[in-house]
Amino acid sequence: MSTISQQGFLLTSRWYEGAQSTELEFWFASPAGPLCVCIEQPSVCFIPTTETEKAQRLAHAEGIELTTRSVQLLAFNQQPLIACYLRQEEIYRFKYLLSDWDILVWEYDLRPTDRYLMERFIRGGARIEGCWQHKDGYLLCEQGRIKPSIDAVNTAALTVLSVDIETTFPKEGKRDQLYSIACHGHVMIHGLRETVSYIWMIGPTDSPAAEFCAYVVDETALLEIFFAEMQRLDPDVIIGWNFIQFDMNFIQRKCDELNVPFILGRNHQEVSWRHDQRSVNRSYVHVPGRCIIDGIEMLRQAQYNFDSFALDAVAEELLDRHKLISGVAKVYEGYDHEIEYLFAQDKPALAAYNLEDCILVWDIFQQTELMDFAIQRSSLTGLLLDRMGGSVAGFENLYLPLLHRNGYVAPNYDEGFSDIKSPGGFVMDSRPGLYDSILVLDFKSLYPSIMRTFKIDPMGLIEGLKQPENSIVGFNGGCFDREKHCLPDLITILGEQRDQAKQVKNHHLAQAIKIIMSSFYGVLGSDGCRFFDMRLSSSITQRSHDIIQRSAQWIETQGYDVIYGDTDSVFVWLKEKKTQAQADTIGKQLSTDLNGWWRETIQHEHQLQSLLEIEYETHYQRFFMPSIRGAETGSKKRYAGTVQKALINGELTTETIFKGLEAVRSDWTPLAREFQRQLFEHIFSEQPFQEWMKTEVANLMAGHKNQQLIYRK
Repeated sequence: MSTISQQGFLLTSRWYEGAQSTELEFWFASPAGPLCVCIEQPSVCFIPTTETEKAQRLAHAEGIELTTRSVQLLAFNQQPLIACYLRQEEIYRFKYLLSDWDILVWEYDLRPTDRYLMERFIRGGARIEGCWQHKDGYLLCEQGRIKPSIDAVNTAALTVLSVDIETTFPKEGKRDQLYSIACHGHVMIHGLRETVSYIWMIGPTDSPAAEFCAYVVDETALLEIFFAEMQRLDPDVIIGWNFIQFDMNFIQRKCDELNVPFILGRNHQEVSWRHDQRSVNRSYVHVPGRCIIDGIEMLRQAQYNFDSFALDAVAEELLDRHKLISGVAKVYEGYDHEIEYLFAQDKPALAAYNLEDCILVWDIFQQTELMDFAIQRSSLTGLLLDRMGGSVAGFENLYLPLLHRNGYVAPNYDEGFSDIKSPGGFVMDSRPGLYDSILVLDFKSLYPSIMRTFKIDPMGLIEGLKQPENSIVGFNGGCFDREKHCLPDLITILGEQRDQAKQVKNHHLAQAIKIIMSSFYGVLGSDGCRFFDMRLSSSITQRSHDIIQRSAQWIETQGYDVIYGDTDSVFVWLKEKKTQAQADTIGKQLSTDLNGWWRETIQHEHQLQSLLEIEYETHYQRFFMPSIRGAETGSKKRYAGTVQKALINGELTTETIFKGLEAVRSDWTPLAREFQRQLFEHIFSEQPFQEWMKTEVANLMAGHKNQQLIYRK
């Protein structure tokens, strides 16, 4: 059987114990159809070389099959290490056995699938070389060679189905009932990509006809036809709205109740679950060969924000459309909810509603290009498409292979120094008041720039502590090697990739890079990361404090006042009203000169090249900084101002920007938000507001504003 190369995009991964070793299973989407790649190999962890013989004796006494091999790797405490190979199911047992003898074990907790992929730099796209067997609907390759492939990322064309279920309205003491399941999306049929819509509903065969709808006799038949159709349609990705926590969870409960296998995976494999021990309402689902993506979670990953993530609210904002049932409470004699009424009295209307929910979710994904974002995020971090959150995992996927190639293994959790508290971003006390001509100067990616400039890096910290006299001095005892580091170079590469993505208008990749770069500080400052060490995080934040404060001092030597500073920005008062052109000239000159001053200062004080870059960002023609309620002290992270913007036709318009005030807070009433917007429009345009305010108050007291007094929580 000849070796053939296939290109694919990674969908799912899992491991299980085989007859002799640990089995890794990877599913890919490809132009040739679904690919399943199975790799058999042992798992690995590391122990001190000096403990090899003792570990071998202990393992043998407990019946653990152990193989050791010499490696050129060190722990962060500089101990030489040896690699221990064993079955994954034995690795935790081995770790706890050695812990009883005070023998440390490193990297025992890495998932074998994650280790396999990250060590080969496989992030999303892959080229698989091996011998392929034709199976029922997919190609199988055993012990193939998997390599990274950018082409597989760029050509990924996943088939996606939007799925939604309709059920009884939840009510204590009442049995749940599944009414219908609908789907809509693109699948491959006879080698061609087609748009499909289907609804399966419980009802007599002579029920009123409904477009795309087929009737089945009961819940068991409904589940079985849905599972069978998913095998036939064979989507790479299934999407929905609150899909895992409600729809998938509901189907699982129904399957358990009716003793029906929940077979949704490829090759007729069952769904499996992992439940979050910290939250009774949080579960994670694994479907072999298919990604299950929730629209709400993915929108949040892409940093979308809405007052409400209800499907109707998001559809209205993004699509200017609504669900076919409003959700407003109605009274139906003998029924608890409109859906139950429609199921009993108007099945075609319920079918249309069910399908429209699928289409709304599908169209939201299309409008926001969420799948493109998910693909680019996966290709950048190595996280699977359906992995939500995962900042720490994404960082480790990127960092660990570099660390290993520099001769170190990763530390265990709680090994880092944590006897101090790292401060957050610097926020300067503001000077409250109403101003003309405020400039905002903003440091571009300040924290990543600090890490690059001052070589802040977990391995660099360990190397720097070995020779502190020749290292870069950080804060709270931190010092960093000038040459041996991984993270600054990684950030540089990501920054270059982001610039390239912007040039070719790959907005999704640029956004994904921005998100992962912004997460690096948070990861290093989190005790949920194995590299957590307060000397790292404080050397970033306290350096930023110093940079903002000294930048403000320099600006004031140029004859201007700094009235506020916030993490990576300074707000400069020009002291007199300026035109937009005048303000632009001053802002650009200030940023150029300040960048030059920092280059000279950092070279003189640290013998380093400054990679800090401050940019002129905004000119507020009118600006208001409030005081804290009941005090004269200036507020923080709360202000409003007007900026001038050019329209498409070249005309200029004025826009009011709010930050942190009630006008942009979803936890205030619509009345409070709209009142503040209009009040500032009066003030900034220097119009009288007293009579308008009296009218608003009178209308409020007369009850004319009651519908605007609703709080959302």
